[in-house]
Amino acid sequence: MSDLAALPVHELAPMLESGQVSPVEVTVAVLENMGRHDDTLKAYIDVYRDDALNEARKAESEISGGHYRGALHGVPLAIKDNIYFADRVTTMGSKIHGSFVSSTNATVVDRLSEAGAVFLGKLNMHEYALGGTTDNRYYGTCRNPWDLDKSPGGSSGGSAAALASNMATAALGSDTSGSIRIPAAFCGIVGLKPTYGRVSRFGCFPEAWTLDHVGPMTRSVKDAAVMLDAISGYDPRDPGSLNLPGTTTAGSLRTSLEGVTIGVVEDFYFSDVDDEIARSVRAGIESLRGLGAEVRTISIPGLKDAEYALTIIDTSETSTVHRANLRDRPQDYSDDVRLLLECGELPSAVDYLEAQQIRRHLRAEVQAAFAEVDVIAGPTLPIRTPTIGSETALLNGKEVDALENLIRLVGPASLLGLPTLSVPCGLVEGLPVGMQIIGPARGEQSVLDVGHLLESTEPLGSRRATAYLDR
Repeated sequence: MSDLAALPVHELAPMLESGQVSPVEVTVAVLENMGRHDDTLKAYIDVYRDDALNEARKAESEISGGHYRGALHGVPLAIKDNIYFADRVTTMGSKIHGSFVSSTNATVVDRLSEAGAVFLGKLNMHEYALGGTTDNRYYGTCRNPWDLDKSPGGSSGGSAAALASNMATAALGSDTSGSIRIPAAFCGIVGLKPTYGRVSRFGCFPEAWTLDHVGPMTRSVKDAAVMLDAISGYDPRDPGSLNLPGTTTAGSLRTSLEGVTIGVVEDFYFSDVDDEIARSVRAGIESLRGLGAEVRTISIPGLKDAEYALTIIDTSETSTVHRANLRDRPQDYSDDVRLLLECGELPSAVDYLEAQQIRRHLRAEVQAAFAEVDVIAGPTLPIRTPTIGSETALLNGKEVDALENLIRLVGPASLLGLPTLSVPCGLVEGLPVGMQIIGPARGEQSVLDVGHLLESTEPLGSRRATAYLDR
């Protein structure tokens, strides 16, 4: 394994700027890792090897000529395959769109290109992002680099697996009902779902238009902040886009939590959670207390209705997106995806409007809670990492439905469009556990501050994914 391929963005950037290492060296190191390990991990759907090397040479020339663009200049990264890259196939992890080619880039691709990033290729995903695994019947089953028999999570499983195995320095994922945070937790990396509208979704295939987000997946919180700064910004082509001029995060991460109040919702985020996972997350919260934070127990009764509302809204909107193809080409969907889309046709207009009403009431409750606390912390997921191909997972030694429990704790922040970070906070039986840090709308700075300081306690120690190295 190349040391260059393992470096996070914030360590690599000054080395690239100074000429200590070149973008070509770093890109070659990452591509070599892909050549050794991706046949096993199936993190990529498409690799842009020649184009990546050409972009790296261009970045090297610009940097050596004194035209350094910033922290992502010459950094090799990859994007989930539901994000359009001009003149390249974007499959959405599907058969139906297996030869779809966009004539334009997604806005996030243009912004990363302007930052000088090197694009490695497209990452594997659950078909149409409609699942919590990356078991993809068309492009291969993605595996967890920590344990090859375990799921990396989904739907952005390829992004997380590539980062954990040093086959990308940074990545983009999408998150509608947890698809950035679920694989981040299972693969021991950092995943940020921004505030709804902070990052443009133009050029990203929709799942559910009132829930969709695009965000960074990285190996450190500081890297997530760097990526967020690069891809944020108003875009008139996205009707949900927010105009937040001049907002930056990477250069102003806190060094202390004095004056920060962390809320803990015991009767929701720690209810029906695996004991060892809860113990690990509680230890992380105590570490934050030790860094100066006040920790306060709060109550948000409406959280109990979030899963119902999210399910109705997500499935209804998703089925609308796929209505024509579901009618004309049902056989070209995987069984689990087709079933989900068919279920999305069942709720009535009254059900959908009732779910939106629940959403509005819960938003008011949560806004009131954020008058008392700066962030809310708890487990990202309540269950142990599922085995590939299994529909169940372990929770305190019992088999429970995996999909329901994958969504249960990540769902409220999706429903409300709140900025949420999953950051590693420990290990249970050798596999990573994620802490979820939720902030108020437009409160990315707060969640990144808390996540950055949790990370500074080194909750994983020196442990990193190594199972993939044995294949």
